[in-house]
Amino acid sequence: MRLKAELKQLWIDRREVVSALTAAAAEGDRSENAEYIYRKKQLREMDRRIRYLGKRVDEVKPVDGPPSNPGKVFFGARVTVEDADGSEHSYRIVGADEIDPERNWISVDSPLARGLLGKSLDEESAIETPGGTRELVVIEIDYGAAGADS
Repeated sequence: MRLKAELKQLWIDRREVVSALTAAAAEGDRSENAEYIYRKKQLREMDRRIRYLGKRVDEVKPVDGPPSNPGKVFFGARVTVEDADGSEHSYRIVGADEIDPERNWISVDSPLARGLLGKSLDEESAIETPGGTRELVVIEIDYGAAGADS
């Protein structure tokens, strides 16, 4: 899981920051020591992220397989839709911590994903998005491995 990998890397990086902070603190007056001030800020930001990820890792549960009705759009689906102009777009519906615009991974909480949830193949729907209403038809639903997409 990507969150666990990030958390592990943060703990490794944190050791280096603590070492640099200790070295900067040994240089004398901390109030005018830019390196010390920077490392303290960096350490605070890392600790904040570590606390956040620590809580999220405990809460997040990976999806084990396809839902009981793979003919409908649910969390984890790769959905291909056709716009009113005939263009096709493919999205994977993922959790908020996994969004990746380059791979077309959208949050389950996004207006587009919420509009697609529960839809079946060939079902038409008008979905309100920040860019306006989109008329979409679901043309494919796939629950294959997330790592297999690009």
